[in-house]
Amino acid sequence: MATPENWTPAARHAVAASFLGWTLDALDFFVLTFVFPDIAAQFHVTIAAVAMALTVTLAFRPVGAFIFGRLADHYGRRHIFSLNILFYSIFGFATAFAPNLAAFFVIRGLFGVAMGGIWGVGASLAFESIPSRARGFVSGLMQAGYSTGYLFAALAFGFFYAVIGWRGLFMIGALPALLLIVYIQTSVTESPGWSVSRARAATTLAVLRDHWRLALYGIILMTAFTFFSHGTQDIYPVFLQKQHGFDHATVSTIAVIYNIGAVLGGILFGSLSQRFGRRRTIITAALLALPVTALWAFSTSALLLGIGAFAMQFFVQGAWGVVPAQLNELSPPGARATFPGTVYQLGNLIASVNAILQTSLAERSGGNYAIALASVVVCAALAISVTVWLGPEAQNVAMAD
Repeated sequence: MATPENWTPAARHAVAASFLGWTLDALDFFVLTFVFPDIAAQFHVTIAAVAMALTVTLAFRPVGAFIFGRLADHYGRRHIFSLNILFYSIFGFATAFAPNLAAFFVIRGLFGVAMGGIWGVGASLAFESIPSRARGFVSGLMQAGYSTGYLFAALAFGFFYAVIGWRGLFMIGALPALLLIVYIQTSVTESPGWSVSRARAATTLAVLRDHWRLALYGIILMTAFTFFSHGTQDIYPVFLQKQHGFDHATVSTIAVIYNIGAVLGGILFGSLSQRFGRRRTIITAALLALPVTALWAFSTSALLLGIGAFAMQFFVQGAWGVVPAQLNELSPPGARATFPGTVYQLGNLIASVNAILQTSLAERSGGNYAIALASVVVCAALAISVTVWLGPEAQNVAMAD
């Protein structure tokens, strides 16, 4: 593997910016998962009604993936990436000032548009800047940014919630995001995989039309992957609060523990995919999540739930740690900022019903979230394994001119 110390300065800066952009985006997204009960009480609605905000965010992400991806394919990665970060930081901050539930949904929908572009644009910037033999490690590292953002959200909830309340939590990510934009504009150079001539050679719609079978495969795969991740993440804090009655400190501690597992799993399995292949590594991680489902969902003590949650996210995000490399290597060169992000976010759109599905199932079964959690993760793990087994792989394909 090409270790970071052997990369060019441009490669190191590109990877750092992509990781941090995804981390801060995830921070703004996952803060919501800790404060469902507070928002429900604030606006006098059920938790299931508030969970619709997650669906709205996920549903609008494909719009942002296409818009910002198309702009990045046409005008370059660096400046569009900065613009994208600016937009999600504005709408993340604006969430704190929502006067009612309708306004809250509108703001989270706009945040979803901005959030949708980050993954595809950041991944193209990173993968086009690094040596091909480093892609496995960078794939795991970049996806670990999502878990790191969730980890920061858990820490913010644990340390600051009692002081600043649920509205204040949505303000925390704004300043770091603005500092990241300054870093990108002063230290990150344009991706060597992008050029004006290539941008003018083909339109994104033409590329997607010519590769519609690959796009359809990517959407199906990412639908299963989205159920796998959001089905184990989004309502887990609610499950700990409502079904087990844990206080804020305990919920925050368990969330920190399972996000550490997620970071470690993403980096480990992403790195292993460079040696054992993308498909084989994804299937292995997905299937290993099945044996820990009972411990993760049906344990009764905080200790066992913490252990189960660590193991679950280690394998869930382990499988996810291979996804950035897999999708970017499969992507057509003329649409690398648009294609992976768009198929990823269209999968998100289909799976955006997850939070409503799980909370509704729980409420209909007398507040039993465990069954809803376990059902989704088992089905998603099996769906991922079959889809990846039947699908293609393009490890180490050339990306830069």
